[in-house]
Amino acid sequence: MMLRTSISLAIALALAAPALAQTGHVAERQAIMKGNGKGAKAGGAMLKGEVPFDAAAAQKILSDMAAGAKAFGTHFPKGSETGGDTEAAPAVWTKPAEWKAAVAKFEKDTAAAAATRPAALPAFGQAFSTVTANCKSCHEAFKIKKG
Repeated sequence: MMLRTSISLAIALALAAPALAQTGHVAERQAIMKGNGKGAKAGGAMLKGEVPFDAAAAQKILSDMAAGAKAFGTHFPKGSETGGDTEAAPAVWTKPAEWKAAVAKFEKDTAAAAATRPAALPAFGQAFSTVTANCKSCHEAFKIKKG
């Protein structure tokens, strides 16, 4: 009886693993985007003068976005277009060449921005605007517009 239960449990876990893995990818990419959103908000507040410019905080924003960009593209395997509460547009999977190019540009732009190590607000603004322009264009092409 115990052996039969163990085998049944193993089979159920094996069948559920792909769905769980896809949901994990959705959660990971959402976590990266949530981090980018916090960084964008903090960077925008500095640029608007709502908070004083802080070179260390500015560098952390750019570095965190670069780290997220490096991992982001790995979280879109086939099958994850329907797992979880995804906002990824079908174009991610139906236009793979364009998607890969957008992800590569995101990685390149964020890495270059982080490498500038801006010590003053104008330099941060320039690096940050390159990154956020990239975000905007990718969202327009590859994110479902809700509400």
